[in-house]
Amino acid sequence: MATKKGLLGRKVGMTQLIAESGEVVAVTVIEAGPCFVTQIKTQAKDGYNAIQIGFGPAKRLNKPELGHLRDLPRLRHLREIRTDDVDQYRVGQTIDVSMFDAGDLIDVTGVSKGKGFAGAMKRHNFRGERAGHGQSDRARAVGSIGAGTTPGRVLKGMRGPGHMGHERVTVLNLSVEKVDPERNLLVVRGAVPGPTDSLIYIRKAAKTRVVRRRVGL
Repeated sequence: MATKKGLLGRKVGMTQLIAESGEVVAVTVIEAGPCFVTQIKTQAKDGYNAIQIGFGPAKRLNKPELGHLRDLPRLRHLREIRTDDVDQYRVGQTIDVSMFDAGDLIDVTGVSKGKGFAGAMKRHNFRGERAGHGQSDRARAVGSIGAGTTPGRVLKGMRGPGHMGHERVTVLNLSVEKVDPERNLLVVRGAVPGPTDSLIYIRKAAKTRVVRRRVGL
């Protein structure tokens, strides 16, 4: 299994940078780390290799959580990262934004903004019904969702109205525009999923591709 490197962070918000060419670049600012290694899992003991990292101060923890984080800061978020180089880590070690450099490609995972209940046109980009003589309430309707006697029911997975958003989303191959180790900030080109102050997971890009042209900043 290939080595994976990741970091937990918090979405600060979006802003823009002006490139040397004058181009305005939309970027997202992420407070990435510092994270603490809270547990190390090995093939011999646990059946696989991984590290668990923690991020963000917690106001209250129960006794099992306090026991798990013994001799460590009280951490709110814990996540596990599969890796094959667990020997390089130790419990209590700090991981910060210095693992990334400007120009790196990263994958960012977060929970998208919840949009509540939405109709099929907004949720699935349906085009809607065509206008007809006298029809007044079918313009945004779903239309037929199944046959009659056979199968005599609505098939599973049929797209229709329902809850929209608030789901785990990963955006691939975002370019790191700037790294600020002193303030633990990561400036990423483009948008990342989730509202402001939401939890974000950042990792080195899992899928390689041709690097797109970067504008000098």
